Amino acid sequence: MKQPLQRLHILALTSIEHIGLLVIAIATVVSMSSEVVNMITTRTVDLTDLLKLFLYLEVIAMVQRYYTSGEMPVRFPLYIAIVAMARYMILDMKSMNEWRLLGISSAILLLSLAILMIRYGHVRFPYASKEARDKEAAGTD
Repeated sequence: MKQPLQRLHILALTSIEHIGLLVIAIATVVSMSSEVVNMITTRTVDLTDLLKLFLYLEVIAMVQRYYTSGEMPVRFPLYIAIVAMARYMILDMKSMNEWRLLGISSAILLLSLAILMIRYGHVRFPYASKEARDKEAAGTD
């Protein structure tokens, strides 16, 4: 009796997850299109516009990666955070004092070091393949 109910819960959660990812992807494409239309209308492209487009592409790549592999790498949100902080720094650089600039730069450095550590961990201590994990979970060799 527990199996059908458990399957129903998994199906419901998976459906919610896919709907959420679809909403994120559609909202990202709409925002990206709006930004491109704005650049065409004003006939100017600033560095901040390019960084914003890069953020949109990173979000789309993250959703695409999840759909193709079923996994969400931790690095993608860290990349997005770095680009967002760089964009913030570029936009408000004139109004920031030295301490704020130093703080944001330090945060970017820490995020970069975190990505480096994660990459090192993946190379040095790789995950087992999905098949091996499924076998282990099922208790077979």
